[in-house]
Amino acid sequence: MQISVIQDDITRLDVDVIVNAANETLLGGGGVDGAIHRAAGPQLLAACRSLPEVRPGVRCPTGEARITDGFALRARCIVHTVGPVWYGGGRREDELLAACYRASIALGAERGARSIAFPAISCGVYGYPHQRAARIAVQSLQACADAAPERVLLVAFDAAMKLVLQAALANSECG
Repeated sequence: MQISVIQDDITRLDVDVIVNAANETLLGGGGVDGAIHRAAGPQLLAACRSLPEVRPGVRCPTGEARITDGFALRARCIVHTVGPVWYGGGRREDELLAACYRASIALGAERGARSIAFPAISCGVYGYPHQRAARIAVQSLQACADAAPERVLLVAFDAAMKLVLQAALANSECG
């Protein structure tokens, strides 16, 4: 497995799977979630609506993942995962964030993905501290390297996040 960090629009990447930092409804929202829904087209919303609710209004609980086709995207599939909202670290946030990466890798592997692209899960409106989230992302991906696709991209939405992700990756390679 090769992990790379890039700054790009995840909706335009030519990879087998992109990961959507979704909310529990899976019906679209802001940030990367809204961008993916807009780029994939209305078929994505229909596909997400067809996924069963596990409780009223919840199709994917925090820390879990679901998969749909990519529709109008270059990516063949979209893995939707729900990262935790940051409440200060006392509500299992680290464990739930790590579970997002593991669940996403597992679904990608089930579909035979050779490449997968992750946004910075929970680092937008969910308020996760960026350095902490980046460290968890890298450690989680490295821990499931045997099941991971050959190529893993960590996709930053801006230059500052790219630096944070690169630092986390560099620190993991040194230690």
